[in-house]
Amino acid sequence: MVLMAKRTAIWLVFVGVLVVAVAVFFSLRARAHRVGGPLPSESAVEAFRAVVRDDGTAWTMFGGGQGLLGRAATQLPDSLMLLWRFKTGGEVKSSAAVVEGRTFIGSSDGNVYALDLHTGGKLWSFATGDAVESSPLWIDGVVFVGSSDGFLYALEAGTGQLKWKYETRGDILSAPNWTRSPDGQDVWILVGSYDNRLHCVDAESGQAVWTYETDNYVNGSPAVADGKAVFGGCDAMIHAVSLADGTRLAGIDSGSYIAGSAAFLDGQVYVGNYKNVFLRADVDRDEIVWGHTESKSPIFSSPAITEDMAIFGSRDDLVYALRRDDGQRLWTFKTLGEVDSSPAVSGDKVIVGSDDGRLYMLRLADGKEVWSYEIGKPIASSPAVAQGVVVIGCDDGTVYAFGGRAPVGEIEP
Repeated sequence: MVLMAKRTAIWLVFVGVLVVAVAVFFSLRARAHRVGGPLPSESAVEAFRAVVRDDGTAWTMFGGGQGLLGRAATQLPDSLMLLWRFKTGGEVKSSAAVVEGRTFIGSSDGNVYALDLHTGGKLWSFATGDAVESSPLWIDGVVFVGSSDGFLYALEAGTGQLKWKYETRGDILSAPNWTRSPDGQDVWILVGSYDNRLHCVDAESGQAVWTYETDNYVNGSPAVADGKAVFGGCDAMIHAVSLADGTRLAGIDSGSYIAGSAAFLDGQVYVGNYKNVFLRADVDRDEIVWGHTESKSPIFSSPAITEDMAIFGSRDDLVYALRRDDGQRLWTFKTLGEVDSSPAVSGDKVIVGSDDGRLYMLRLADGKEVWSYEIGKPIASSPAVAQGVVVIGCDDGTVYAFGGRAPVGEIEP
């Protein structure tokens, strides 16, 4: 009987250890899935690395281009790996520019950073006088970015050396955009400010070309196309302004103040407002074409626009995809937090962050989750997608870069 009792005790201990081991295994598997994929073995980690593709693509500004359409030219696989992370001294709400193997981004620690896209190593930093939530614009070897100290800065992209700074009378959270002068000889920079104005500044001299005044803060970025700058304001208006001289071309009442940036394509403006409505407006006809009212919370996210869809996030924790022609819902995707991050479309995929601390990759056709990575802190920054890489900031003060997997043997040293 004593021998039988000992055998039973040993068996129970063995079963207990086995149960704990199985529980730990599946816990690790579940955690690995939450942070972006299966838990790799040591040999698997050594066999694969995330890579940057020298495919000639770039993401030179917020929204990816002058129309703020959120379209990337590079392609992404169905699964990404962490390429690198870079720690700053404050929340990173700014969104990156990615050009020629470098990325430029701001931080609430007051700095603008230039990082090596392959390694995440710091190339230079430039200190402004306050938080940098504005997103950098790269053009012709110069980085333009606003700061909450009220200045628009022009920095040499190669060195970070200050070229000039232009003072407004309010915080600049807006990301700069650009256009050419009517004669095509000069580059002009456009940026909104909390002094209630849209400013047009000569890129070479830093002198004002013209300013356009609204009745409240200009938080979002201006979209540029067809000789017009189009933007929403905290005065609830959708403004269309002549790029040539800053005169008013249209003013459309959206019904509530607009914090996000509008996308502009084929004379149509797409933007959400604080009354939970996502709108399409016709600038030439000076009227709203349709309004989508299913969102239960304000819309701060700026849309990505494809040939037939508008995709945006909302503070009701959802990502929406609507038909461009009539505003009818095609799909929604539920996150676990507010979605202020602005989506980017890359081929058949949508990339977007959420305040639930996750970066999501969704299928464009139906909104199904393809991949996600759990960072753990809110993501208000918007993804920049170029050279096969996704760069995004996080409220944990870190800039993250993700790339596709490639066998180590295929990676050039």
